[in-house]
Amino acid sequence: MSINADYGEHSASEAPTTRKRASSSALQLGPRKKPTTQDPLVHHGRHFGRAVHAFCNVQTLVTNGLIRMAADGDEETLTAAERREYTVFRELLRMVPGLEHRLMDSSEEEVMTFADLIQKGANSARADDTKGMKATIIDLITPKGQSLNPHIPRNVKSGCGFNHDHTGALLCPAGLDWANTETRTKLVNGQIQVAGDQWPVMLYANYMYDPEDPWNGLLRSRLLVSAFKHIFTSPSSVNQEPKATRSGNARIHGMHCVTKASARFALISAQIFSRTDLITDSEHFYNSILALLEDPDEKEEVDQLMTWWNRQVFPLYAEVERIPSKNSALARIRQKRAEVNKRNATIGN
Repeated sequence: MSINADYGEHSASEAPTTRKRASSSALQLGPRKKPTTQDPLVHHGRHFGRAVHAFCNVQTLVTNGLIRMAADGDEETLTAAERREYTVFRELLRMVPGLEHRLMDSSEEEVMTFADLIQKGANSARADDTKGMKATIIDLITPKGQSLNPHIPRNVKSGCGFNHDHTGALLCPAGLDWANTETRTKLVNGQIQVAGDQWPVMLYANYMYDPEDPWNGLLRSRLLVSAFKHIFTSPSSVNQEPKATRSGNARIHGMHCVTKASARFALISAQIFSRTDLITDSEHFYNSILALLEDPDEKEEVDQLMTWWNRQVFPLYAEVERIPSKNSALARIRQKRAEVNKRNATIGN
């Protein structure tokens, strides 16, 4: 018996037709993978989730929106919740070029496919940004020149939330005193159940809550601004030292001002170090902020808040036209134009 037979192999004469030849050498780079093309709707869906609504059933939104468009009824007959939903739908149509025509000219099955692609983008944006904040949030909450004690690992959540003195202080509901031993113990062991609308003190400027003036400093925390910049402009912009070589999400989508939803999206992403019950109650947390920002009775405070946010994130933002500097060339041009207009008006009379 031949050696080949002893090892259960064919003879050398049979080898060329039965034995597989090795493919390319393992010591050489393989062929470059072909780039995959992503449907543009996924791309737009990512921005929709960030800038319009993070928690949204896009299929239901599109279905109900098309029904209301077909009915062409008076929006005044809709409930407040239906009007909010229809507003979000119209914003989706405005955001995605050509989407309205695609929806109107497509079959029901195609419409649902479009909705699924947008949903995929919104979901992936939320997942990617929260994942990307896992390590960053530790840096953001660590005082400059100091370290957290005990140390918080970047990839482990068990030592965060109310289980850590620093994160617990940030997450303590406004109105409760983290320094109170009994309160702290009850938060740690779950005796105090915190709902999503019990906002943490970290939402406030300098983490200070005034029960006599609950609007004072609300949503003006530097932590929230840093989270927003990390997601929408660039990670390097957080420290006002832009180093990014690629355009941030805001520039890619032509975003020149902060939206209420984008600010809320930053809040969700900042909850990485949060307690477990707020993670599961994040939709309630998100919607409670939404309700406040869209409350007509709070419009004056909300407008002031959005102006403040825009000035923090977009340095070139200007809410109103600025008065030209005195004696500037622009001021002189406008003065001369006013004189000419006045003289012409006098001649005309």
